[in-house]
Amino acid sequence: MQARMWMAALAALGTAACSPTLDWRQVRPEGSTLEAMFPCKPVSHARRLALAGAETEMSMLACTAGGSTYAVSFADVKEPARVGSALAELRGAALANVRGEARRSVPAAVPGMTPNARAERLSVEGRLPDGRAVRQESAFFVHATRVYQASIVSAGEAPQAEAVEAFFSGLRLSS
Repeated sequence: MQARMWMAALAALGTAACSPTLDWRQVRPEGSTLEAMFPCKPVSHARRLALAGAETEMSMLACTAGGSTYAVSFADVKEPARVGSALAELRGAALANVRGEARRSVPAAVPGMTPNARAERLSVEGRLPDGRAVRQESAFFVHATRVYQASIVSAGEAPQAEAVEAFFSGLRLSS
């Protein structure tokens, strides 16, 4: 239920006023060690939710440009033993939110990330609640006990390959 509410917030951001052109900017989300490139000015949200067996605060930055919503979410699960479960839950929620199926999965490669067997990059095809086709590109990765999800969600056409590459190659973690 909380995952659906989180996806609804992400979908609502899709209607927020962002420039239709891609205006790339570097963003450093407060409370994380992440640097990310966004094609529009992201809006920040935070909420508490159950993740890997405990109540956790998850922060999200998101914006919409060129028909796609770009988002980065992160949470500190506090204990190394909870990291793998948290990544699995984020992946499961991402697929369930778009009633999707992974079409491609490769290991995630974000500079500075902590190696983890569950860190991956997914290409997903699914459907929105109104039945429209949706494509989602996501990466799930870790730095220490902080778990991250970076996603591009596009209804209808797939996002431009150059935009996908710029977004994901713009992710970096520092100590």
